[in-house]
Amino acid sequence: MYVEEDALVKQNEENLTFSFQAANEFIVILRSMKTILFVCIHNSARSQMAEAFVNVLSDGAFRAESAGIEPGKLNPVVVEAMRLADIDISGNPTKSVEEMLEKGTLYDYVVTVCDEASAERCPYFPGSGQRLHWGFPDPSSFAGSAEEKLAATCVVRDAIRARVEEFLKLAN
Repeated sequence: MYVEEDALVKQNEENLTFSFQAANEFIVILRSMKTILFVCIHNSARSQMAEAFVNVLSDGAFRAESAGIEPGKLNPVVVEAMRLADIDISGNPTKSVEEMLEKGTLYDYVVTVCDEASAERCPYFPGSGQRLHWGFPDPSSFAGSAEEKLAATCVVRDAIRARVEEFLKLAN
């Protein structure tokens, strides 16, 4: 009976050692990942698409998040456009810049994705990360039929993907 207990104790010690090693490796990986925050007005469209593309396309080199100064509701046309690109963002919450500040994450890059050409105010996010601006039209401003709105949103989606791909090539 004591032999079986000793074997169980030894197995538990080995599992615990492995768990600590795995946790340490995970921490090293997280620290080596670059962080990027995409910011727009409502965190309902452009910043969500950019976040998703970075997280899908960066092969773990980046961890992206997104936020808005006035978080709204996730744009269903954007959800559909991303679904057509085989990326599901339907369960993503919209987050506020304030939430990101409270988390205290230090970002390597902060990217605004608002469209200043249409007099949209670009938010400011304090911190030491490199600031970039990628202007894209706001899908919530598109007029027309459901099909026309989706087509226009897909154009923006593809432009965001191209910009993310370009950024990832240059940043690696």
